[in-house]
Amino acid sequence: MSALPKMRGIHITVIGDVMLDRFWAGASRRVSPEAPVPVVNVAEQEDRAGGAGNVAVNLAGLGAAVSLVGLCGDDEHARALRACVESAGVRWNVMPCAAETIVKLRVLSRNQQLLRMDFEESVAPYANDMFVGFAQQHVADADLVIFSDYAKGALRLIEPLISHCRDSGIPTLVDPKGMDFERYRGATLLTPNLSELEAVVGPCPDDTALAEKAEALRVELDVQAILVTRSEAGMTLIESGHSPQHFAASAREVFDVTGAGDTVIAVIAGCIAGGLPMGDAARFANQAAGVVVGKLGTASVSPDELNAAMAAGSKAGRPGGVVTASELVARLSAMRSTGERIVMTNGCFDLLHPGHIGYLEQAAALGDVLVVAVNDDDSVRRLKGASRPINAVDDRMAVLAGLAAVTFVVPFSEDTPARLIEAAKPDVLVKGGDYQIHEIAGHESVLKRGGEVVTLDYLSGHSTSEMIGRMSEP
Repeated sequence: MSALPKMRGIHITVIGDVMLDRFWAGASRRVSPEAPVPVVNVAEQEDRAGGAGNVAVNLAGLGAAVSLVGLCGDDEHARALRACVESAGVRWNVMPCAAETIVKLRVLSRNQQLLRMDFEESVAPYANDMFVGFAQQHVADADLVIFSDYAKGALRLIEPLISHCRDSGIPTLVDPKGMDFERYRGATLLTPNLSELEAVVGPCPDDTALAEKAEALRVELDVQAILVTRSEAGMTLIESGHSPQHFAASAREVFDVTGAGDTVIAVIAGCIAGGLPMGDAARFANQAAGVVVGKLGTASVSPDELNAAMAAGSKAGRPGGVVTASELVARLSAMRSTGERIVMTNGCFDLLHPGHIGYLEQAAALGDVLVVAVNDDDSVRRLKGASRPINAVDDRMAVLAGLAAVTFVVPFSEDTPARLIEAAKPDVLVKGGDYQIHEIAGHESVLKRGGEVVTLDYLSGHSTSEMIGRMSEP
């Protein structure tokens, strides 16, 4: 895994919808006699940059030189917003217009959000050719440009801005809104959340559908990559020339999701501008999201916090256990990025015996991570007969997960684990010595990717069938 790049000297321009995030907080000890609502005795007020401003502040916190471009009113709220932005070290290049500055006011008590009130007026009438020319002036020295679209109108004419950046060889990252993704044609990377993506491509009920539909959209829009944020399911990166990459959610505790998407696009942008491959940049962004949702309100992440989260994530990802197929794919993707060699095997493992233990220890010695795929009860019955299994799948998996040699245990319901093996992408596929390689389910996909298929001998004199036979003897 690459290190977090030093971002001092990197110039990034953020263009988009700017707004002021205002927080009122205080104690609430009684209910109003006028209506069944809490009464908050406001004791604190805090202003923070929201929207594109929050993206810019996040980048500045990572050490990048940042310019913020947008539209807002010429009023008290604009001055408060400018103070927030400039105090973070961001250059204020926001064009004033006749609209009132957008404000999102949140009322909190005991660190819980009770109410949000939005004061907003679209700036679309002022996002004209003059503004496009103004914005183009401020990307001339940029290493990368972010478009932060909150559907407030500043990016009404985003198409010529993306084209200008592309003609100038400047990478462009877009946090999109709405259903018209055609507007973002030719960008380098889009970062929709899952609901935003599904509004465009239709339902994505599983990882396979998500990857297929996102890839079709990527090709259609001529973008290099799409990073889909999926809340508790983590993130999925679809990149030209690469297999889909799934990243498990890293948050230990979700406190407030406000502005998490801003942090994601800021971190991945800074990492890409710093020279990281997109997959590594996405891993940092995933960890950053896990940090920022543990904070209150629109927040940012520091390099020290991000490095600590990456280190903790690496350690946290090491312990294994019983996982679902989607969890397995995400965990293995992260492990693969650090160079760990993944070994996979499968079986019923109905009555565990010394032959199994020796076999699994040999398999584990072929790599760093051992994945054991286990037939569920119905597939065992189809394979072994109506009297099997002796032990239910949950019990079989629990025993396997307790073995020192085994990292992950995952169930499968099909007659063979071929599809699971293709999704897991092991470096080594292992089966017992009574199989020929061409008979081993999943061998084609492993060999095609340059992996190995290995057969191992079982310890003689031990088998589940023999154990069951001895138990049935009088």
